[in-house]
Amino acid sequence: MTFLKERDLENVPSIQEYYKGKTIFITGGSGFMGKVLVEKLLYSCSELDRIYLLLRNKKGVKAEDRLADIYSSKCFDRLRKEKPGIFQQKVFFIAGDASELGLGISDEDRTLIINRTNIVFHVAASVRFDDSLKVAARLNLRGTREVVELSKDIRNLEVLVHVSTSYANTNRKQIDEVIYPAFADWRDTLNICENVDDHTLNVLTPKYLGELPNTYVFTKQLAEHVMAEQKGKLPIVIMRPSIVISSHKEPLVGWVENLNGPVGILIASGKGILRSLYTDPDIVSDYIPVDVAIKAFIAGAWARGVKKLEPTDDIEVYNCSTSHMKTMTIGEIVDFGKNSIVRETPLEGMLWFVGGSVTRSKLEYNLKVLFLHLLPAVLVDLVLRMIGRKPMLVKVQRRIYVANLALQYFVTQQWTFINKNILELRSRIKNEDQVPFFYEMETIIPEDFFRNACIGGKEYILNERMENLPQAKAHFRRMEILDKVVRTVIQGYAFWFIAHTNFVSEIFRTLSNLTI
Repeated sequence: MTFLKERDLENVPSIQEYYKGKTIFITGGSGFMGKVLVEKLLYSCSELDRIYLLLRNKKGVKAEDRLADIYSSKCFDRLRKEKPGIFQQKVFFIAGDASELGLGISDEDRTLIINRTNIVFHVAASVRFDDSLKVAARLNLRGTREVVELSKDIRNLEVLVHVSTSYANTNRKQIDEVIYPAFADWRDTLNICENVDDHTLNVLTPKYLGELPNTYVFTKQLAEHVMAEQKGKLPIVIMRPSIVISSHKEPLVGWVENLNGPVGILIASGKGILRSLYTDPDIVSDYIPVDVAIKAFIAGAWARGVKKLEPTDDIEVYNCSTSHMKTMTIGEIVDFGKNSIVRETPLEGMLWFVGGSVTRSKLEYNLKVLFLHLLPAVLVDLVLRMIGRKPMLVKVQRRIYVANLALQYFVTQQWTFINKNILELRSRIKNEDQVPFFYEMETIIPEDFFRNACIGGKEYILNERMENLPQAKAHFRRMEILDKVVRTVIQGYAFWFIAHTNFVSEIFRTLSNLTI
């Protein structure tokens, strides 16, 4: 990979200067990372010309209405306050679908993109681990091919940023910033997915995936090879974020809109519905705050965009990861959440006092799921039915169990992501860009970060207001007292049972000898 040299930096524009007057086309702009990308571009590169977002009709809501829904997100609070009107002036929708041929874009809109666009961010992806191969390939593989075909026609394309994942090559314990050999031919894979019936394909999928754990990782790995074929032909950058979690600072401290990663674990534990987690407590998973990743995306596009494309140019690959840092283990995060975070900022409506633990034992985990997850959920749902309310806890526990099953491969193994390129890229950011775009990782204090992430989950996902914290703390104390009472009663029965083991055994022996 060829980086900008110090002498070259003197002759290139700053990041903000580079984006001035540029037109940007983004897929996946309605997602978690996409929203932060749009917000950051508008906030820190306000002189860009415009942003086109590829949006599909969803659940009966038209693309133009979805654009208004996107802007209503709290992600844009800072923008509404400090730069009112800029979203409406510079963000436009392109009706389409990344999983369709030609991205589902009309001829008129395609011509518009081809003639005006300078920068493409391909962020759209199916991130579900349990999607069928056909569904995952349609968006992650065919969608990438269609973005490439569109980019080939763009007249003034300066950079195409493809967002992959650090976990695209999980058959390796150390993953470098290179494109590894493909696990299959991506064209053959698409052909199979488009022509084989669903049942047959689902039966063959586990064997077809080979060493890779699920259809998400498999299709993202092949998608990199759709890009790799354009080496020297298109100015491509591949960004590989690890597990993207709550923001560190921007656009809001702790902003998040999904329950992926440790935030989901801490919130479920804080509600009292997660009592056991199957994982290795000593594993250090690789997390990256969403705003750190987005700054790297923007900087990576700048670094590629200011250079002239040469036929010999490699495709630039960046592992957006924190493997070079010492962070908290999964066990430490869970313990810190139970013993500190939840006591300081308890969640409202806690169903059970915070407890539980992580375990390496599948037997212990399954027993705890049965006795501490499923049976209490059945009882709560029974009570809800009796009082005329809709039961919901069994469904919630099923989702938690299915999610833990899907994550087992990732939370029981350790990977190292080499991130020399992402650190080198950071070192090339010019002085005038340091404040808005320098992505700090080493100075982030894990305890403070996860504390803010939990508060963010409380505010932005659960819609709980900090003004109600005194009531939540009072409920927390009541649940703590109740938990102690229940534990005392259970311990009392346990001691009684042990003390009368011989007596109980005699009763069972007598009953077993009775004949009817």
